Amino acid sequence: MTETLPEEPTRYAPEWLELREPADAAARATDLLGPLRAALRAGSDGTATVVHDLGCGTGSMGRWLAPRLDGPQHWVLHDRDPHLLRLAAAGSPRSAAHGSTVTVETRGGDLARLTPASLTGTSPASLVTASALLDVLRAEEIDTLAAACVSAGCPTLLTLSVAGRVDLTPEDPLDGVLTEAFNAHQRREGLLGPDAVTAAATAFSTRGAEVHLRPAPWRLGPAQAPLLTAWLRGWVTAAVEQSPSLGPRAARYLSARLEALDAAALDITVHHTDLLALPPTNGPT
Repeated sequence: MTETLPEEPTRYAPEWLELREPADAAARATDLLGPLRAALRAGSDGTATVVHDLGCGTGSMGRWLAPRLDGPQHWVLHDRDPHLLRLAAAGSPRSAAHGSTVTVETRGGDLARLTPASLTGTSPASLVTASALLDVLRAEEIDTLAAACVSAGCPTLLTLSVAGRVDLTPEDPLDGVLTEAFNAHQRREGLLGPDAVTAAATAFSTRGAEVHLRPAPWRLGPAQAPLLTAWLRGWVTAAVEQSPSLGPRAARYLSARLEALDAAALDITVHHTDLLALPPTNGPT
């Protein structure tokens, strides 16, 4: 039976964010935590670490990172969706490593309008973080983000930016064609998609920041069947939206891939990159 291609699911739906949270947690590059903790200790004034979480969604970054940082923390959750902000605030951890207190506030608004004052005014940032954000930004938005973070003089941890590469086992001749179409879809209307992490690295480094990049792949198989199914449907649908001529072949491809998954005979690696930018040692440039 040939699969009917679904509508592309929104990447901001709470159900999708909940589904991907365990894979995100497993993928993030934990070896960036060492230099991050060192930078936070170097910049500490003895008060709570203030973390600005940009595009926080349902708050998965806080649930992952807060327990991995020492000392009391205050999280400032930014998102333009009031419903997601409410979910994030309700689901935020209330204690960090060694039982230290975690407090939370929320701020609505468009991240495209982020300014240095957003990070240095009320609740000045000790750390700026985001997850799966860069690839839905345009070049000027990434430049604005880097300028604001470097001006704030604090570390920036940006995780799970798509790298534009997908490995499927077993392989299929259509894998590369769909990957190319999907990547083009991510670059629509001026978005940077898989080019975003490189643009961000350049934007931070040209302002004097020390940039660290690490792979952060999703490794999905039968044990993650619900997520893999949702991802695969969305991936194929976006590719066909970009290149409609792929429709009939893509529908057959999707049916075959889902059948393989049902038979526990499909594994997928979705490549992402994590970025840590440490502030210039001599202050903002």
